[in-house]
Amino acid sequence: MLVSVVTPSFRSGQWLRLCIASVADQGAEVEHIVQDAGSDDGTLEWLNADGRVRAFVEKDRGMYDAVNRGLRRSRGEILAWLNCDEQYLPGALRAVTDFFAAHPEVDLVFGDVVMVDGSGRYLWHRKMLTPLKYHTWTCHLSTLSCATFFRRRVVFDYDCFFDPNLRDVGDGEWMLRLLRRGVAMATLGRFTSAFTQTGANMSAAPNARREARELRRSAPAWARMLKPLWVVHHRLRRWAGGMYSQAPFSYEIFTPDSPQRRVRHQVDRPRFRPPAGFGAKDG
Repeated sequence: MLVSVVTPSFRSGQWLRLCIASVADQGAEVEHIVQDAGSDDGTLEWLNADGRVRAFVEKDRGMYDAVNRGLRRSRGEILAWLNCDEQYLPGALRAVTDFFAAHPEVDLVFGDVVMVDGSGRYLWHRKMLTPLKYHTWTCHLSTLSCATFFRRRVVFDYDCFFDPNLRDVGDGEWMLRLLRRGVAMATLGRFTSAFTQTGANMSAAPNARREARELRRSAPAWARMLKPLWVVHHRLRRWAGGMYSQAPFSYEIFTPDSPQRRVRHQVDRPRFRPPAGFGAKDG
């Protein structure tokens, strides 16, 4: 089962090298499409010659437009989107394809995510639940795109491409459309991905906050009034699902100091909340 991974790229060459390496060693049938908007940081000096990827260099309207372009060029039955500062953990894509093969009724599956710093060191982790419409609409998207995998029919048969007019919260708006449609979703129950806190992640930018406010305001007034209920319900679901507990574990990723070989990190004291100073939601 071919997996197509799309990576939008612009001036992120250092991280893109690690991202590509994490896809290339998956041991699964995979094509990696890199959509670069014309980087001038040296990325193009090596990207077009990297035989592990299908690289396309062209101007785009932003990240979601780049993802759409890559999806339209994809050939896989299973699709995914991985940003430059994200990686797949060993065996992730094999686990995903095995799950889809065993569950033909499921269109979209979520893995769990390890949050790391720029050196690849553990910060915290995020376990995923399938999202619900009103929590997503009035609060925030509780899943991460780097651990989201979906069947080809989601975008091509259901015509659910990303909205290119959005710059930062297109994944939240996209998920809301899928929830409204009743797309069948599931969780994998294992870590599949690593998300790097580089200090330049777009989710904290002013435009991201503005778009998030606009998306919340598009919800019905009664749903916005019940926001505290959606929050409590979401946290109860997380508690019931064991999202707030995790045994010690290890993960292996590529790092700036080790771009050719994965480095193993042992996590003896896992935590589901970010350390002070990051301010991320607990999901």
